[in-house]
Amino acid sequence: MRFDGNGRWAPAHRLIPCHEWPRPTPANIRADLIAGIAVALVLIPQSMAYAALAGMPPYYGLYAAFLPVIVAAVWGSSPQLATGPVAVVALLTASALTPLAEPGSGEFITLAIALAFLVGVIQLVLGLFSLGTLVNFLAHPVILGFTNAAAIVIALSQVNDLLGVPLDRDTGLLVAFADVLGRLGEAHLPTLIMGLGALAVMLAARRWLPRIPGVLLAVAIGVPVSYLVGFEDLGGAVVGTVPEGLPRPARPELSWELVVTLLSTAAVIALVAFMEAISIAKALATRTRDRIDPNQELVGQGLSNLTASVFQAFPVSGSFSRSAVNYDSGARSGLASVFTAALVGLTLLFLTPLLYHLPEAILAAIIIMAVIGLVNIRALVQTWRTHRHDGIAAVVTFAGTLVFAPHLDYGILLGAGLAILLYLLRTMRPRVVILSRHPEDGALRDARFFDLPESEHIAALRFDGPLYFANVGHLEDAVLQVNNEHPRARFLLLVADGITSIDSSGVESLHGLRERLHDNGVTLVLAGVKLQVREVMQRAGLDVEIGAENIFRSEDDAIEAIHQRIEDPGFDPTQCPLAPRRGAAGAA
Repeated sequence: MRFDGNGRWAPAHRLIPCHEWPRPTPANIRADLIAGIAVALVLIPQSMAYAALAGMPPYYGLYAAFLPVIVAAVWGSSPQLATGPVAVVALLTASALTPLAEPGSGEFITLAIALAFLVGVIQLVLGLFSLGTLVNFLAHPVILGFTNAAAIVIALSQVNDLLGVPLDRDTGLLVAFADVLGRLGEAHLPTLIMGLGALAVMLAARRWLPRIPGVLLAVAIGVPVSYLVGFEDLGGAVVGTVPEGLPRPARPELSWELVVTLLSTAAVIALVAFMEAISIAKALATRTRDRIDPNQELVGQGLSNLTASVFQAFPVSGSFSRSAVNYDSGARSGLASVFTAALVGLTLLFLTPLLYHLPEAILAAIIIMAVIGLVNIRALVQTWRTHRHDGIAAVVTFAGTLVFAPHLDYGILLGAGLAILLYLLRTMRPRVVILSRHPEDGALRDARFFDLPESEHIAALRFDGPLYFANVGHLEDAVLQVNNEHPRARFLLLVADGITSIDSSGVESLHGLRERLHDNGVTLVLAGVKLQVREVMQRAGLDVEIGAENIFRSEDDAIEAIHQRIEDPGFDPTQCPLAPRRGAAGAA
């Protein structure tokens, strides 16, 4: 059993990480209370809107905004991360389950609860086994393309609720949206006025009252207006009766067939949700200088989703907007999230009658306002300019997500697969350059690029990239081509400081090259071999085969030694383009 410097059991932060929260002084409690109230005022209407987006009755959003919020705060590592219902995860949930059941039905709710359980299990297992790095398979360009497209899809999916026109999702979202636009004349005027009015209130609050949550203002104005004008009697859709009381725990209904059906979707949601949560946590940590443990955050998010499942809710994640509110309001610790959840609990116990007349058009407006900030086309353009392969991955993910909508998981899987394929294509043909000494600074540079003379007695090249099964052929072709272009060279120097790793195929390739070069009277010399590569070579016996006298710490050491071994009587070291530098030492 190990203990840290404070006498605490070292793994204790994994079991009860909240013990590292700041001491609860009156000042800290007051700051967390203010932040908790501010987040709750945003979370309560947002959670109901996101529940509707997920295909659930709106009050299930309050369930997802209750205990899961506390669990994520207690077992996570970020003091300011606000967990709960979020737009992207809600839409992923709806897109996965709509083909299986009617949204809002009992079967749909059962599936959503089971999906939250599977998401929680996947995240918890990844966290407990410290596998948070697996999320790196979802490269930043893929997430960027997906987030932009998902935001557009989410906004389009709410237009029908703003207009009061039914949306046929079976035809695909883009086709259904075009159909809705063609039926603008059928729009329900009171619904349209209510939705546009809510958008106007939130935009005005953002412009002139930035310290007041526009979401809260829209609801505070919209509910009394809905009641006074008889919005429901006019044909407008309202939230309706919200059951009073806290959600009761229940075991999720699971079967092997259901697990198989939902597993791929659960894996996508687990990774996307965690990517969103950890991105927010890291962004806040750069401001607060808190230490973020990605694996601990996975544990927190996993337990939060398991709690959501047990207490009748759908998958949850960290929220960009609410985490920003939490930070801006001065939250000091996860206690702020505890206060937030407590206010949601009080709402469920005592305030649900006030939500009856909340128009669904306002919920749609809340969702649209929330996702507008996720659209960042400029970042897509910048990614394309920075690296063409990354730009292709981002654009294909963006387009695929739009085309496959509402099946958003197809879009992100397409992007992730393409990103991996493009990475393999890049690493299959890494940069291989012929080297020569640059006259200005004496460094070894690309002879062809800088138009430098090449040595006739030493063929030198550098391989930049890991040497593995997919690119060994590229190295072999480059080495043999250089050997053919330098018929008088009796030494071939491979500068290996760019080879970051090597597998058994790479070892076999070097073995074959050494033999073929030896048959041609050429000695293979290695320089700058990294420790991890040298260890693999030692285990394979390749270092003995090549010979310690042919393996050097640096290219300068290698060139110095090669010059001493060249037996050509016509060789003039002072005229060689690969002249040694002064102070070069011997072999490694």
